Amino acid sequence: MRAPALALAALGLLLPAATTAADEPTRTAQATTAQAMPAPSEATPGLNETFEIGLSTEQIVIASNFSGARLVVFGALDNADGRILRQGGYDIVVVLEGPKTPLVVREKERVLGLWVNRGSETFNSAPASYTLASTRRLTDIAPQKLLDQLSVGIESLRTDLGRDAETVAPNRDEYANAMRRIRIERGLYQQSFGSIEFVSTTLFRADLVLPADLPVGIHTARALLFRNGVFLRERNVPLRVVKSGFETTVSNLAERHGFLYGVFAVALAIVTGWFGRLAFKRD
Repeated sequence: MRAPALALAALGLLLPAATTAADEPTRTAQATTAQAMPAPSEATPGLNETFEIGLSTEQIVIASNFSGARLVVFGALDNADGRILRQGGYDIVVVLEGPKTPLVVREKERVLGLWVNRGSETFNSAPASYTLASTRRLTDIAPQKLLDQLSVGIESLRTDLGRDAETVAPNRDEYANAMRRIRIERGLYQQSFGSIEFVSTTLFRADLVLPADLPVGIHTARALLFRNGVFLRERNVPLRVVKSGFETTVSNLAERHGFLYGVFAVALAIVTGWFGRLAFKRD
């Protein structure tokens, strides 16, 4: 399936499941198409199946009234085996990973009525957000060992790339579980199974519901193709999440000109206090 076919696929996947691109040829959809990328080292050689993906938008803008968003990831299989398609042997996993930033998880303990830090652990490659959709449950798609190698699934996330084993706390798993639990409760980590829809034998779409607390930065949309439990290919597409309006100006000023921002904040506090004293003073 070549680029023109993928463009037609994008039209059908952005419409309801019962509608295809051939039904309404005049409709258009803005989508960014994944460039062909070499498969990771885990990809299985000798299998000809390929696929391409695209996004319903290449940028999400966060304003003061932002309450979350929906991202549609669509794709098309190429050179798929018809018999395996009819048997449902192909599986798709779609993941949107947020920016990877260092995170410190601290354990607190109550001592004499005060909460004090008992210990901490640093995770240098945990994604700030993680949203996953798949055709089936992950353990039904591939073995757990393979999922761990591909970093697919909340429980299989890589959080310590490049860390020396001597610098890792002995109870690191407890901190990692606490980090996952907190982010799941905040809606930053979420996954849904059976939520990828095949609108035809080779065209699929996934609707990802993004939280209101979506972090700003470059996110990565990953799509992974499996055949009867064997990993075949992966495609990645970047997604930009940016702030807009007055909040962006204040954030950029604080980040790029910290000293001037501090002076302005102090001056604004003084002027506000002085004005309030004049307005409400008693004779």
